[in-house]
Amino acid sequence: MANLTDRKKAGGSRLMRNRYFLYTTAFFSGMSVMAIELGASRLLAPYFSSSQIVWTVIIGTIMIALALGHVIGGRMVDKNPDPSRLYRRLLLAAIWTAAIPFAGKYVIAGVSLVLAIFVKSNFLIWASLLSCFLVFVFPLLLLGTVSPALIKFCVLNLEENGKVVGELEAISTIGSIIGTFLPTFVTIPAVGTAATFLIFAGILAAISLAYFWSMKIYVAKSLAVFLIICSLLVLPVNNTFAFWETNLLYEGESIYNYLQVKDTPRSIVLSTNVLEGVQSIMMKNEELTGMYYDYALAAPIMAGIPLGVKAFGGASSPGGNAEAAGSPNTAGAAAGNAAQSPNPNPNLLILGLGTGTYATQCLNYFPGIEVEGVEIDEKIVDLAKEYFRLPPEVNVSVNDGRAHLQNSGIYDVILVDAYQDITIPFQMSSLEFFGMVKDHLKENGVMVVNMNMRSNKEGSINDYLCDTIASQFPYVYTMALPDITNMVLFASHDPLILERLDAQIQVLPQNSPFKNLMLNLQAGLQKREPGPLIFTDDKAPVELLGMQVIDELIAGNLKYYQDIMEQEGIKGLLRSMGVIS
Repeated sequence: MANLTDRKKAGGSRLMRNRYFLYTTAFFSGMSVMAIELGASRLLAPYFSSSQIVWTVIIGTIMIALALGHVIGGRMVDKNPDPSRLYRRLLLAAIWTAAIPFAGKYVIAGVSLVLAIFVKSNFLIWASLLSCFLVFVFPLLLLGTVSPALIKFCVLNLEENGKVVGELEAISTIGSIIGTFLPTFVTIPAVGTAATFLIFAGILAAISLAYFWSMKIYVAKSLAVFLIICSLLVLPVNNTFAFWETNLLYEGESIYNYLQVKDTPRSIVLSTNVLEGVQSIMMKNEELTGMYYDYALAAPIMAGIPLGVKAFGGASSPGGNAEAAGSPNTAGAAAGNAAQSPNPNPNLLILGLGTGTYATQCLNYFPGIEVEGVEIDEKIVDLAKEYFRLPPEVNVSVNDGRAHLQNSGIYDVILVDAYQDITIPFQMSSLEFFGMVKDHLKENGVMVVNMNMRSNKEGSINDYLCDTIASQFPYVYTMALPDITNMVLFASHDPLILERLDAQIQVLPQNSPFKNLMLNLQAGLQKREPGPLIFTDDKAPVELLGMQVIDELIAGNLKYYQDIMEQEGIKGLLRSMGVIS
């Protein structure tokens, strides 16, 4: 009966003598731990990606915080078994958690800026680790103190300690299970990451308020915290991740991504990365984008799909309906089509539709082509229709690319465009996957792949992808795009793909934008031979290889400041940035 005596000496109220209230505390604290963990992944993802590396950092950091909390909480409750100390810690955890959506993004941006200058390797690991420690360790350490304290309060004698501890842990685990599913499928898609943090901060504050209300202590303070958190949920507070942007048409979240639609003078852009990156683009005047989508238009030509009048200087609408019938360009188009192999009912499959940039271009340049797009994120499809004028002719499926391909038909062209920084889905980069793509191409079909992690070092992630693809296709050609890190790859079993491309280029009007584009592509194509670097479903370390490229890109972009730091130290760095004179 020692523990009950301690609780009465500590001023335990009738509420504290009710074991169900203690179980409720265990339930909601366990739920909050998992909600904060999932919120951490969404807070970090726009800056560092949602790769396995970042998840490893998050899970490891949380385990460290909880382990420290268990040790500290056990010692604290043995030294002073006052329940008020536990609920003050819960209230403090609620305050910190409520502050995360407002202060966290500034901490992450500051950490990224500093470490990008000082760290030359493993930037992603160090930046995400330090951000996690600064933002999440403290509240999770406080939540880690809950379990040993509740065990102290619940166990009244040694005869029932196993039963009580088992019940307590089971209830906490059930809370954690619900805290795993609720943010992912309900709160984050419905109200966002910031509101999710506030909701669970409010729950922790409400538990503390209930205790202090029953004890008639700290009522005003705990009530004030609870009301402030609730007001933050309903007030129109700016919780934007990209706090420096002023031209956003949309910012939100889905189950899979942070989403940002940006308006520029010439285009509308979709990005799923706050710091850098363009996932889809729509040119307002329907001109060429200047990105990899333009060069990928060579794939249908290689597969023998006839070009429309738009490529010859005429106009066409999204859907391929020529508006220049009878124009002087028609004869050129006919000559170009004659250079193609007969290809009735051409079709295209896009794995990674995005907002439909490539789909729209193909409908413009290849009249009559049937376009099928696969996009795993339904919210992106909604944005495509609302902001990017996705043509209704595009047959859209919301699905995983590999799962969809397994049950699909045979195509003239398959675009693989599911790679995004280091969050490359390994299951769409393996030997087995590209073998599946090969089986779903027609005899003269062409696979085109966008790879956005170009590196100057041997053994890079793109070298692995090229070797893996070359093990499945005998004819593989790549082009490194100028001024950006993307590389476009074309693969086929047909030896005539380059001949078709050349024949079409010859009949295009001189100095037309499309002809110049194809000439640049033709000049830059390089044949890739099979090599030993193979990704498989069992072994595809895409995150580690991707991180190496990120380190290389950061080093290239910030070499000037890193050199100043090495030669002149922190004062020289601050002087070069104009911070001091």
